[in-house]
Amino acid sequence: MPAKAINLNKCGAAIQISRDLVVGSIVLLRNQRNVQISARIVSQLTATHGMSTYGIEFVEQQGNAGNFWGITFPSNGDERLASNSSMMPRSEPATRRSN
Repeated sequence: MPAKAINLNKCGAAIQISRDLVVGSIVLLRNQRNVQISARIVSQLTATHGMSTYGIEFVEQQGNAGNFWGITFPSNGDERLASNSSMMPRSEPATRRSN
């Protein structure tokens, strides 16, 4: 059954599908390169107008999971570095002028 993957990440994604799925069940995903991987339905995010969105996570984080989406994600070290850097300019301490 066709589904659309959105909000991709290295551990899973959100998928939109016009079918009800059971949270906790395992589904088999196949990408456009015909690579298959098992994923667990972890939550139902929305359901409107016959279309449901579910959060999924790959059952195994090794093998096909690393490149299933065909995207290179930052390594854990890169994520920590990005979260520790500030985008805000540092303010200089106020100095007192003498008259």
